[in-house]
Amino acid sequence: MLMKAFLVGGAICVIGQLLMDLTSYKITPGHILVGFVTTGAIFSALGFYQPLVDFAGAGATVPLSGFGHLLAQGAIEEVRKDGFLGAFKGALSAAAGGITAAVVFGYLAALVFRPKG
Repeated sequence: MLMKAFLVGGAICVIGQLLMDLTSYKITPGHILVGFVTTGAIFSALGFYQPLVDFAGAGATVPLSGFGHLLAQGAIEEVRKDGFLGAFKGALSAAAGGITAAVVFGYLAALVFRPKG
């Protein structure tokens, strides 16, 4: 399982690096971020991303495309429960734990390491 996660996660990262290196229009990391989250959400909505998650586990959920998948699945789940209004709250409800952890640990790291800037 570990090797599958490594290979799939690495392949996703290689795609992003190739997009930045080989395009005539220089794609920035911001473009990659938005593109991967959007692609993950679209692939999730079409049913393509869950089989990849089932195969590779964290290799598919940790990259940014996995965050898009999480947002899409949260929205889809809430639409099933609450109808149209669920589309607006489902994505953030599904990702709330990860977003909160990122903010809290980022804040704690800033307190400990005293960033300059």
